[in-house]
Amino acid sequence: MRHFTEARHKETLDELWLLQHPPTYTLGQAGKPEHLLKTGIIPIYPIDRGGQITYHGPGQLIVYILMDIKRRKWGVKKLVQALEQSVIDYLASQHIYGKRRDKAPGIYVDGRKISALGLRIRHGCCYHGLSLNIKMDLTPFLGINPCGYADLKVTQLYDLGISDDFSKVSTQFLPYLLNTLNYSQCLLGKDSIQGFFKKTLASSPRI
Repeated sequence: MRHFTEARHKETLDELWLLQHPPTYTLGQAGKPEHLLKTGIIPIYPIDRGGQITYHGPGQLIVYILMDIKRRKWGVKKLVQALEQSVIDYLASQHIYGKRRDKAPGIYVDGRKISALGLRIRHGCCYHGLSLNIKMDLTPFLGINPCGYADLKVTQLYDLGISDDFSKVSTQFLPYLLNTLNYSQCLLGKDSIQGFFKKTLASSPRI
């Protein structure tokens, strides 16, 4: 992500990377050791996004947003709101009510977090992105204070009655994301990261 962001130029198309990670804790730039409780053998990676500690694993959709926000004259707040709205809209299509929480980016269902956000802006371009819990082992979240909040509970689509798998949810969610990010078209490519599926979309905004 960082290499792509540093190498891009004013004509570079934005990209959206859709993937799953193996079991991993990521510690953002504001991360504090006291939020690591019982992490066991799961690796912990300090990374350059904002925010605190979170967990990623199979059954969780990750979308990395590689966007030139300076080119489209967007601020960080507008981008965060657009990402959150895409999750809210998708959940609504599944008859699930998701909502924002003041000063705690992400989307919550009945007080439990289902989607997290973490971004980095460099030279007017964004990277990192959002996660959406589909059907995963939530136990590792008990080993941390998710996003730096003690006793924060998490949930997932499966626990809310949605049995669709990773591939189907990714396909269903994508149009909502493209809409709120105001993309008009995209080019699809596929590859794999450490055996985990990755879908790349090179996209251009609506004029």
